[in-house]
Amino acid sequence: MPGLLGKKIGMTSVFSADGKNMPCTVIEAGPCVVTQIKTVEKDGYEAVQLGFLPKTDKHTNKAEAGHFKTAGVTPQRHLVEFKEFETELKLGQTLTVADLFEADIYIDVIGTSKGKGFQGVVKRHGFGGVGQTTHGQHNRLRAPGSLGASSYPSRVFKGMRMAGRTGGERVTIQNLQVLKVIPEHNLLLVKGSIPGAKGSIVIINK
Repeated sequence: MPGLLGKKIGMTSVFSADGKNMPCTVIEAGPCVVTQIKTVEKDGYEAVQLGFLPKTDKHTNKAEAGHFKTAGVTPQRHLVEFKEFETELKLGQTLTVADLFEADIYIDVIGTSKGKGFQGVVKRHGFGGVGQTTHGQHNRLRAPGSLGASSYPSRVFKGMRMAGRTGGERVTIQNLQVLKVIPEHNLLLVKGSIPGAKGSIVIINK
């Protein structure tokens, strides 16, 4: 699917045409530059590599510098491949939010969720807790409870929902409606929330 790289700015709300207050996420989508065009003959598949957010030569190694020099663009901080672009693109071409998106279409957004560290089963999996707070029970409210049979098979099955590191994972939210496009500032207003903290990088698929 064709798309762009973007940065999550934050959340706000806008009023729809019928007066409803709709929560939305503001995304700075692009501009992205074409850094490589992959073909079936050379690479075995067709794709377009896009770069987002320029960086200095100081933070670019020699391999990256040669790659960007071939494309004729300045070094880019983030690179992602997209497939099935409707129009033929050229190396060094710049893509903006107005080239791909318009109001009332639906998109998929891929981001990295906020990392929350080591968490228990109530926060991590939504467990309700064990027992009541009466009858002398005082410290088992947020415990996971039984993990399996004691005699056979004398082990905990794989996939058991337990405490552990939470968040910091690649998450895809599908079918988000684009409420508004602001091309002069490269902004997308998307209905609802998307994964990640403010300033995090997201992939927007049309």
